[in-house]
Amino acid sequence: MFTFVKKMSSFQRVIAGLFLGVFVGLFVGEPAGELGIFGTAYVRLLQMTVLPYLLVSIIGGLGKLNAETAAKIGTSAGLLVLFLWLATMLTNLLLPLAYPNWQSASFFSTSLLESSEKFDFLKLYIPSNIFYSLSNAVVPSVVLFCLLLGVAFIGVRDKEVTLKVVGNIADALMGMASYVTKLAPIGIFAISASAAGTLQPEEMGKLQVFLWGYLAVWALMSFVALPLFVSWSSPFNYRDINKIAGEAMVTAFAAGTVLIVLPMIAERCKELLKENAMASEESMAAVDVMAPTAYSFPSVGTLMGLGFILFSGWYLGSPIGVEQYASYVVMGTLSAFGSMAVAIPFMLDYFGLPADQFELYLLGSVITARFATAMAALHGFIICLLVASSILNKLKWRQLFSALAVHLAISALAMIALGFLLQKIIPYQYAGDKSFEAMVLMAEPAPVYDRPMSALPGDKLAASRLDVVIERGSLRVGYFSDHLPYAFRNNQGQVIGHDLDLIHEFAKDLNIALEIHKVTWANAVDLLNDGSLDVLLGGSAILPERALTVSYSDPHMYHTIGLVVRDEKRDSFRSLESIKQMQDLRLAVLGAGYYFEAIQGFLPTAELLTVSSPRDFFRAEVDNVNAMVFAVEVASAWTLLYPEYSVLVPEGLNSKAPAALAFPKGEMGLVHYTNTWLALKESNGFMDKIYDYWVLGKDPKAELPRWSIMKDVLHWIE
Repeated sequence: MFTFVKKMSSFQRVIAGLFLGVFVGLFVGEPAGELGIFGTAYVRLLQMTVLPYLLVSIIGGLGKLNAETAAKIGTSAGLLVLFLWLATMLTNLLLPLAYPNWQSASFFSTSLLESSEKFDFLKLYIPSNIFYSLSNAVVPSVVLFCLLLGVAFIGVRDKEVTLKVVGNIADALMGMASYVTKLAPIGIFAISASAAGTLQPEEMGKLQVFLWGYLAVWALMSFVALPLFVSWSSPFNYRDINKIAGEAMVTAFAAGTVLIVLPMIAERCKELLKENAMASEESMAAVDVMAPTAYSFPSVGTLMGLGFILFSGWYLGSPIGVEQYASYVVMGTLSAFGSMAVAIPFMLDYFGLPADQFELYLLGSVITARFATAMAALHGFIICLLVASSILNKLKWRQLFSALAVHLAISALAMIALGFLLQKIIPYQYAGDKSFEAMVLMAEPAPVYDRPMSALPGDKLAASRLDVVIERGSLRVGYFSDHLPYAFRNNQGQVIGHDLDLIHEFAKDLNIALEIHKVTWANAVDLLNDGSLDVLLGGSAILPERALTVSYSDPHMYHTIGLVVRDEKRDSFRSLESIKQMQDLRLAVLGAGYYFEAIQGFLPTAELLTVSSPRDFFRAEVDNVNAMVFAVEVASAWTLLYPEYSVLVPEGLNSKAPAALAFPKGEMGLVHYTNTWLALKESNGFMDKIYDYWVLGKDPKAELPRWSIMKDVLHWIE
């Protein structure tokens, strides 16, 4: 067995590790998730050498040039590299055209409250302390430092010894990286086993979208864009590119590294120059410089991996907005100077996407990494030939941009066609509404009595309401309909929700039962005052006018004011400033005078229309309304039922509303007891537990144990 494994190529071992990991994950199930620690260790080992190698490779690559060659080659190379980067990133921006228009919605996420980080050019790109930038993986700052130091080395005398040392360090770092690469089968095994054992089928289905999109972009860049750029703008033809690049691409794909084909790239490019009577001292020097130097900078293959950021936004239901595309292009390109092990986490963090999406990227990279390496080899050929043509004044820039326009048009059509195909071939059905309606209370409920409401007699009404409740053995609870996720009926007819779990726990601690009744604000206060009800719940916001008629407990949560809009209008409502510029803005607001006035203060030109229920808005029963003002914690639950709507907090809109339980006016004994009880439940974690379940949607019981061969087929374990 060991001999057989030893005879396998590195690529075969990685593929074997992948399939073996998937098998182990499917066989064992959730316990395979424990292998994730080894996958994490492998990732950290990969990241360990990235920044040091980036430092020495860029400095060494630039420092070895002389001033005359650098001046002549540098300008052409710089412009052409920027052109290829632009072409790749623009192609990436077409990827969302291929993403199926699947309905999706989610519970409230605290990321809605996190304002997008302001772009600080100076802090991000100009390092005041290079050691800080290195230790915190601020890749753009490190890149700028390396570029400037490398250029400065061009004019330094007696630099050969220093550059040799730098080169030796680069070789040593590559040696370290190669040692880590030998662990790839084990690392990939651990990652794939953990993923196969824990990822839900829906997640794996969505990952297919990324892989198909990536492979489509790879094919477009390999067979359309890059050969087209050369054949339209230089003396070389399409057949020349395919003839010289094919072997190197296959070799790089199989070996998993472009380093071993750098000599082949230089040799084949020189041969092609000779065949086309373009061999000269300058053109040959350009090839000698560009073949190794281009490797120090992001290639087309590297930048293609940044398409995962666009996929991740779609995957999570928070796509990257059009207004963020410029930041995506610039920051993505500069962050790619390192490796994807650094660039992807950096970009995820910048765009406010969860860091654990990187694990999903790693799973897909088992397939995409080889294609990226092959693309990097083709990139080497293209940049060498284009720079050589430019040095000889045989590059036609107008045709080059014409080729880019043709490529983007073809790519757009291809992405649209792919999106239509994926919609048909990948099974997907939205089930968020059914899952939400099937929710049940977290804990064992208190007894519930089905009794009609009746007012308290005069002597009981004059007594302490807390004493009456304990003596009677039951708490009379009123709740409001349409108060998701705090109080509502599930598909079994049970009254459930955040506040119901809260009040059941309250009743169990008092050793009493509950009497639950649906009410409206029109009669709720009267029912409290005559003793028909003891408490009102449902996530009700505290309002000044209501505080005159009821006694509130301490706030047990806060509502964040935001907007609900149709999915296709989300980008238009990302900031308060952009909303203020809208003409004939009409917003729906649930009837509450205090917050009505607060919203009018933020948007004085908007016409506010009062609605009695959120359903009026979601069912489009209110004419010509652009959006609805709503608490985002509540609105997120509603979008589970109406997934064609999105929830957002526009930048600049900062308003919160406290929510509490409402008791009869003056019943301070009951209020004080409740406040003490709420403080105890906050300290023992119960409040966080029900908030996570009902508001954030984190249900420890929602996900059934993952299917596994060992448990569900062989029945070795229960």
